[in-house]
Amino acid sequence: MMNTWDKQYTQAVIDLWNTEAVKDGYKELTEQSFEQIFASSPYFDKENTFVLTQNEQVIGFACGCTGEDLPLGQVAGYLTCIVLDEESQTEENYAELLHAVEKRFQELGKKQSDVLFFNPMMLPWYIPDTPKHEHNNAPGVPVDSRLYSFLLEEGYVERAKECAMYLNLDLFAMPEEIRTKQEKAAASGYSVELFDAGRHEGVAAMLQGLNNPLWEKEIGKCTSDGTPVVVAAHGRQVVGFAGPVIRQDNGRGYFAGIGVHPEHEGHGLGTILFFKLCEAFKSIGTDYMSLYTGSSNPAIRIYEKAGFQTVKQFAVMRREFSL
Repeated sequence: MMNTWDKQYTQAVIDLWNTEAVKDGYKELTEQSFEQIFASSPYFDKENTFVLTQNEQVIGFACGCTGEDLPLGQVAGYLTCIVLDEESQTEENYAELLHAVEKRFQELGKKQSDVLFFNPMMLPWYIPDTPKHEHNNAPGVPVDSRLYSFLLEEGYVERAKECAMYLNLDLFAMPEEIRTKQEKAAASGYSVELFDAGRHEGVAAMLQGLNNPLWEKEIGKCTSDGTPVVVAAHGRQVVGFAGPVIRQDNGRGYFAGIGVHPEHEGHGLGTILFFKLCEAFKSIGTDYMSLYTGSSNPAIRIYEKAGFQTVKQFAVMRREFSL
């Protein structure tokens, strides 16, 4: 029987997740983390959250979310997850849960269903072969999962592969060629160091030039309140950033991204910024870093040069609804 969300299912769904979703590498749920990720999210919709039961036992859980203020939000719904008990992982059960989510998307006027990193319901997962080091968000569907193959069968198109990359910072050392690159940039008037409000200016203009509202908000706030950010500067003017430099409680180095103003590209600043970011994380006792990038993104070579390895792949997927 298909049921829309009711709080009475919370513990049973947590138990299902901790039995089945963890097999695909996802972090276990607690009542607190379930509430944080799902139920208390401003994008949670009980009419788009489904529980499949059999003989009054929960055998399946699916959740989707929507929001006009989200990237692609006016046309897309985000498929967050579909989890089924091992004995219930049939085509029919997967389809019943998926079609329930998609029907809700269409009722809300959405033209497509997406599985991608813009989903605000962030699902943490464990990095394989580590002491439960974790990444804070899954940027798509794990390519080695049953759900991935099912979505392909249902007509979802794989639009990109995201490589999840990992570095144990104990193994990081600044290569001599990066120091040489930094010296060359310095000869052209560029410096790469931690932001200092007494020495640097122009953060807002730099961020506007990168045209990323999330960076404008987060990096702008960090440079205002003193949270460390690695910046590239030409004289006093900030022309790029990497960061912020924050060690999370789980030992991971959190950062929002890296960007260089288009007018100052071509000096190797992006590479220098990334290596200086790794150095900054290591200096504050950060245990590890993790990130994801497109499999065809040339930046993957920079990450590999720093010692990062691809540890998992996720598929960004979409299905457009027929009119």
